[in-house]
Amino acid sequence: VRLGLAREATGPIRPGTWAHTDDVKRFPFDAEKAKVLLAEAGWKDRDGDGLIEDRDGKPFTLTIRTNQGNDERKKIAELIQQRLKEIGIQVDIQLIEWAAFIKEFVKPRRFEVVVLGLGSGTDPDQYVVWHSSQRGPDQMNRTGYANPEVDRLLELGRSSCVQAERVQYYHRIQQILAEDLPMIFLYTADALPVVAGRIRGVNPAPSGILHNFTEWFVPK
Repeated sequence: VRLGLAREATGPIRPGTWAHTDDVKRFPFDAEKAKVLLAEAGWKDRDGDGLIEDRDGKPFTLTIRTNQGNDERKKIAELIQQRLKEIGIQVDIQLIEWAAFIKEFVKPRRFEVVVLGLGSGTDPDQYVVWHSSQRGPDQMNRTGYANPEVDRLLELGRSSCVQAERVQYYHRIQQILAEDLPMIFLYTADALPVVAGRIRGVNPAPSGILHNFTEWFVPK
């Protein structure tokens, strides 16, 4: 989807920043294992049509929703649809106008699967995204996630100004999220800024290239 301009995400904190860690549990893609686990849970292709069903003959179906006008998210939904079809799950895709998407589905959490982006600033504090107190319809904990240990670590992380202390909290948060998986983290997008070759002083950083643009110059 990104034509190579991305890297696999293992959590919500951007690679290259001081709070990020790759030392988390991974779940590698394994379609055959997925089929086994589904069969153990009672989901099997009982009539040979390629779709799995429960013991009462109800097919396993999902609806993926995302917003109209975002070709990247549409392609992601189509790839997920294709992968799940390979293990017998029927997936429908709905593209919804942005305001209606947020109001009717995301805020009231009326969804099975949504494709969205998660923005992050230069500080790793994501209290508003993961803390259990932030689950209201107009708040940012869109999945309704609640984990007492994560709550505690988020509170500790935002109450300290010492990076050596904070990094421990944020590493542990990423490890917990990688096992709980309130979201499936897909990828971190790479930026592709273009600057004329005559310009000097450009200094790429995790926040992008514009942080020091007042220091850019063109040699005489």
